[in-house]
Amino acid sequence: MPEPFYEPDAAVAAVAATGAGEATDPAVGEGGTRGKRPEGGPQGTGPVGPDPSAASGERARSLWSDAWRDLRRNPVFIVSGLVITFLVLISVWPSLIASGNPLQCDLARAQEGSQPGHPFGFNGQGCDVYTRTVYGARTSVTVGVCATLGVALLGSVLGGLAGFFGGAWDALLSRVTDVFFGIPVVLGGLVFLSVVTSTTVWPVIGFIVLLGWPQIARIARGSVITVKQNDYVQAARALGASNARMLLRHVTPNAVAPVIVVATIALGTYISLEATLSYLGVGLKPPTVSWGIDLSAASPYVRNAPHMLLWPAGALAVTVLAFIMLGDAVRDALDPKLR
Repeated sequence: MPEPFYEPDAAVAAVAATGAGEATDPAVGEGGTRGKRPEGGPQGTGPVGPDPSAASGERARSLWSDAWRDLRRNPVFIVSGLVITFLVLISVWPSLIASGNPLQCDLARAQEGSQPGHPFGFNGQGCDVYTRTVYGARTSVTVGVCATLGVALLGSVLGGLAGFFGGAWDALLSRVTDVFFGIPVVLGGLVFLSVVTSTTVWPVIGFIVLLGWPQIARIARGSVITVKQNDYVQAARALGASNARMLLRHVTPNAVAPVIVVATIALGTYISLEATLSYLGVGLKPPTVSWGIDLSAASPYVRNAPHMLLWPAGALAVTVLAFIMLGDAVRDALDPKLR
């Protein structure tokens, strides 16, 4: 059984180690010391050298430090991290690489191809495709990050509490998640978002959180059930630790890794879901700049002006791929079976 990656309380560690401590030597040594065995292995095996890690003052590496060391050596993590960093940068400051206005259009240039100063050409309304592609990253990253945070928070709290306390609460949550799993995501979006008139990203984020939390809740529930059976949690319970302390101090730090992995992979899925709903006309709506909206507007002109479709679609594909690659790298680093 793997040891916890945090520093347990001294009392908890002592109780958890009951029965595994070193035996003491009742003999009285030359220096007047009693009950102290000389350095070395078990009696009769002779002395052994000091622990190198103890001599150097090095602390045992934790799960997170080992994971970070593996991630730094993983080319998939490096490439995806650079792509995501670039996407976040242009989402915050799109004017760094695009000086135009995504809403400024000239019908005289509708469907024209690449020109000096306009490398991606123009769309059906005469808007610069390059500028709209750059500004569309802000919407996709905002929806993906906010939806992932909401899903992870809601699902972790509900699933973690159900797994820790069990009983009727656990049974109720299991039945509710079964109901939500039976709702088709696209169909649910068509029904839910068709009655929303807001042009902001928040209705889409709220819909994704509403249908996305059951997956995280099941992952969190299973992880908490596994962790709460470990010796250090049982030791804390035996010492009279409150449920809140056991959850915050002992269970949550050791059960959060699977949630992080699933949420990281799901982030790319949420970005593609937003683009799908916007393409169908029920997600984001103009004048919001979105890759899904641009794909929907470009689909009738795919034969005459394919550049209108290829650039937003390529940006969407690279973004989703980068987040999925990041999730795969994090999963490999945090999975004990692959370590």
